[in-house]
Amino acid sequence: MELITSLQNQRVKLTNNLQNRAKSRRKERKVALEGVRLIGDALTSGNTPEFALYTPESADYELIAQLQDSGVTLLTVSGEVMKHVSDTQQPSGIIAVFPLPRPKLPENPQRILILDAIREPGNLGTMLRTAAAAAVQVVILAPDSVDPYNPKVLRAGMGAHFRVPIVEANWNEIQNYCEEVTVYLAAGDGDTTYTHVNWTQAWGLIIGNEAHGASDVAAKVAAQRIVVPMAAETESLNAGVAAGVILFEAQRQKFTVST
Repeated sequence: MELITSLQNQRVKLTNNLQNRAKSRRKERKVALEGVRLIGDALTSGNTPEFALYTPESADYELIAQLQDSGVTLLTVSGEVMKHVSDTQQPSGIIAVFPLPRPKLPENPQRILILDAIREPGNLGTMLRTAAAAAVQVVILAPDSVDPYNPKVLRAGMGAHFRVPIVEANWNEIQNYCEEVTVYLAAGDGDTTYTHVNWTQAWGLIIGNEAHGASDVAAKVAAQRIVVPMAAETESLNAGVAAGVILFEAQRQKFTVST
């Protein structure tokens, strides 16, 4: 098999663009997944890559064999090429290009997480991972949120992209979709403690921007503002931590009722 050493190879250039530009991901409707864990999660969820680049000296050959059995085009590349297209300091040795997921919105959802202008990739990935673990049925990204397929979001999400539907929507679409659920907004000035909410009923939860909190339009969509009580000296919680605290209280109530 011929070793690709040129950074001008068309598939190398495509992979690099997908890793670095949200515009390319949207235009091409493709996403680059790096590493055994992410690629394995995508395969397990029924997704098949269009092609994969790997370095022979560092690739996981169990994964290579799995891709071969699925008829995936495999291209060997030099270490220099892999370093060029990788988004990490220590490349894992394999990157696969998949069609961009087109998740279906669940009908009559009971558990919806709405993220309002979340811009920090690590925070977004952490919240997606938490949402998947807490049995959230759909995550909606409101305007001005970071691209959910940013490589840093993908890594922090640890496969959540293939376990929970993630969609982007404007506030009119969000409001229409959430007509049959009670929407709560997590806010420092909330008037109801999060543990006093009945999370066994259908709900939507809005988590606001890390620095500025929720937008005015988010506040209008919410039926109630809820708060996570903190020690007096504490100014605020990280958005991802607040989401985790509330989502697992909702999951605790769900388990309590069902057992």
